[in-house]
Amino acid sequence: MSASKGRTPERPTLNQADYEALASFRYAVRRYLAFAEGGARSVGLTSQQHQALLAIKAHTLREPMSIGDLAGELLLKHHSTVELLGRLEKAGFTRKAVDPQDRRRALISLTPAGEGVLAALSASNLRELRVIAPAFSGLIGQLEQLKAE
Repeated sequence: MSASKGRTPERPTLNQADYEALASFRYAVRRYLAFAEGGARSVGLTSQQHQALLAIKAHTLREPMSIGDLAGELLLKHHSTVELLGRLEKAGFTRKAVDPQDRRRALISLTPAGEGVLAALSASNLRELRVIAPAFSGLIGQLEQLKAE
């Protein structure tokens, strides 16, 4: 469809409650993310490094993780993920090993130091989530009420 034919695209009708629910939800998400980012910074990590540690831990509880797996989890390009892992490895938080079943693949895991820093951050983040969970619950309820246009 082209707007050049003189037709204005139909705009969904949103009311004040819709906008307020969206704004409140976005604020709550940003507030939690700011909390988590501050925690990561306090231990010398960037938010992306913290996300990488968390993704590695969660994934490796199920199966080994490759660099490509992590790139997919973080929505990053392979080369960016390699650079990120290089910084984490230099800091002593991750390590690479050759996949014994496919020697072309590198598998990544957390070191004891990586496990420790992630456990501390995760405990703090879970405490914060428990505090704000009731607000999120209410906001999600409000969002479910939004009109689908």
